[in-house]
Amino acid sequence: MALPAGPGLAAAHRHGPVPFSRCVRYLAFLWNLLFLLLGLLTLAVGVWGLLTKSSLPGGDRGAPLGSDPMLLFVLVGLVASAVSLAGCLGALRASPCLLRFFLGALLVFGGLELLGGLLLLLLRRRLRDALQDLLLLCLLRYQEDPDLQFLVDEVQRSLQCCSLESYRDWESNLYFNCSSPGVQACGVPASCCRQPLQGGSVPNAQCGLGALALGPAAAAALLHTGGCGAAMAAGLRGQAGAIAAGAVTLLLLEAVGALMALRVLGDITAGRVWQ
Repeated sequence: MALPAGPGLAAAHRHGPVPFSRCVRYLAFLWNLLFLLLGLLTLAVGVWGLLTKSSLPGGDRGAPLGSDPMLLFVLVGLVASAVSLAGCLGALRASPCLLRFFLGALLVFGGLELLGGLLLLLLRRRLRDALQDLLLLCLLRYQEDPDLQFLVDEVQRSLQCCSLESYRDWESNLYFNCSSPGVQACGVPASCCRQPLQGGSVPNAQCGLGALALGPAAAAALLHTGGCGAAMAAGLRGQAGAIAAGAVTLLLLEAVGALMALRVLGDITAGRVWQ
């Protein structure tokens, strides 16, 4: 005589296979663990940058923290780590509260990314003007902030340009102005030079000294005299497809994480996953 099925067996037959739910649960955990590690790496880079700059002998300790570019790495790393940690623990511990927090954060991020894309399309000219103002600020504070100095040098070196509109814009910098009493007077950064190595293996940091006192032809033979504003605009137009593809890829990655979290949350609600 067959015994009646107990409530546990009936629930198992009613709610479906548990192994698949467990597989999705652990896959969601590993997915969020990867982004947790990336977030912690970004946070470590930001903290390292802040500590390194503050320990430099000539570091600008009096600069406001809110204007430090490395602070962006710290904030992005903190937010990404917190959200990914919630996703990891929510999937591992089968916590509906953490999973709902994770899903809500992804929804907010996706909305902000879509809003940013729309603003980028609608306010292209204003954003271009804001980018030029930011670059001008970087030129004025070139010697005061090592992060801004590194950023300006990388932009000028990679785009083969000098200053904002023309190499003459460096006259607005207090240290490069020809009326300055320092050794950098009438000069430009070495990243403006056409051949910074000058036949050697080590870049010559003084190759731009006195360049503002030269005539246009002599300066053009020594420097990249074109401004970085037009070069950056052309570069952004050329990389528009890659930027759009990167944004879509990021949204797809967030959507995959959200779908796995929704599946785990649904399994918890249906009783296929126990806390």
